[in-house]
Amino acid sequence: MQPKILLVDDREDNLLSIEAIFEPDGYRFVKANSGRSALKILLTEFDFALILMDVKMPNLNGFETASLIYEREKLKHIPIIFITANNFGDENAYKGYQAGAVDYIYKPINPNVLRAKVSVLIDLYRKNQQLILQEQKLVAINRSLENEIKERKASEEKVKMLNHRLLENISNLESANRDLDRFAFMASHDLQEPLRKIRVFSDRLFHKYQQLLDDDGKSNLNRIQQAAERMQALITDILTFSKVSAEKMTFSECNLKEVINDILADVDEEVRQRHAQIEVDDMYTIQGNPGLIRPLFYNLINNALKYSKKDITPIIKIRSELSMTTSTRNGGTVDNRYCRIYIEDNGIGFDQKYAEEIFGMFKRLHRHAEFEGTGIGLALCKKIVEQHNGYISARSKINEGSTFIISLPLMHQKEHAFK
Repeated sequence: MQPKILLVDDREDNLLSIEAIFEPDGYRFVKANSGRSALKILLTEFDFALILMDVKMPNLNGFETASLIYEREKLKHIPIIFITANNFGDENAYKGYQAGAVDYIYKPINPNVLRAKVSVLIDLYRKNQQLILQEQKLVAINRSLENEIKERKASEEKVKMLNHRLLENISNLESANRDLDRFAFMASHDLQEPLRKIRVFSDRLFHKYQQLLDDDGKSNLNRIQQAAERMQALITDILTFSKVSAEKMTFSECNLKEVINDILADVDEEVRQRHAQIEVDDMYTIQGNPGLIRPLFYNLINNALKYSKKDITPIIKIRSELSMTTSTRNGGTVDNRYCRIYIEDNGIGFDQKYAEEIFGMFKRLHRHAEFEGTGIGLALCKKIVEQHNGYISARSKINEGSTFIISLPLMHQKEHAFK
């Protein structure tokens, strides 16, 4: 915006001459023909860069008008240059400065002097306006920062509250899981005695009265015995799962080659029946819980045999390798070494979209009539691996076999030799 100047003089010709002097500079002018008229204008307009005012005016002279102007706080920033035809000496000049004048111009007016003085004040006004704008921007920025700080503090408080709730929920869930595990253990343990009696007495009935039973009766007894066997397997698996959750983790050296060889000895009969070929490469020695490592590999090897294709020789390959990940701990970099074990088969496989679901409790991809099982084996494997701070995953394609990958920490920085 163009700087605005208030011209105050009781003579119209003086107002016109001053306006003509500044015409090349492009200022805007508001004219008042008396002190009262100037005060009236200043009641509604405050954005003047400068006031040029005649001293000698009727009713209110320039000094009186200036004193009244500066009584208002909003007008104190406007500089006043007095224009006078008389030199009343230093005393009157002092009186003018007391009234608020920043300078005097004597008549007849020297246009160049007047323009130079006004130019200096206009330049100061512009710079002052820029400072005011900068101050407003800084105030706005500061207000925005204050609001942002308040929002961040509110967010931090909310996060703290949510974290507190989360920790409470985790604690409650852990407590509920422990209670559930204890319940599952106790319930499964208590179910074994009535189940044992069902199996014993159904077996007695069958052997004692099988000659008196017709085919339908024999079939019904046979179904009772099969259901009892499945229930026994389920209870056994649930008990095993519960024991894993409650197991106090103690680690010692586990020679994986020896563990796998022991398992293969246990499943030797089934391996022979299926004419399976099992290849086991050299394995690493890790630190783990022997009581849990064995059921981990037993379930995976047993699954590889169970889900083999009909009329095709099952081939199971077991191998291991070392892998290393890097993590940050206590401000430093730590190398974490893992033993990665692959158990690969050429069985029926499964759709890869179920690769995570198969590790859920009671999750089965096939009907019980096709393949026996309780749906707990892989959930147990995942639980055991997690107890060892490890990872388990599966890759598979339908009719192209499956590969289960187990990563278990070595627990030591140095590699163990092959055993």
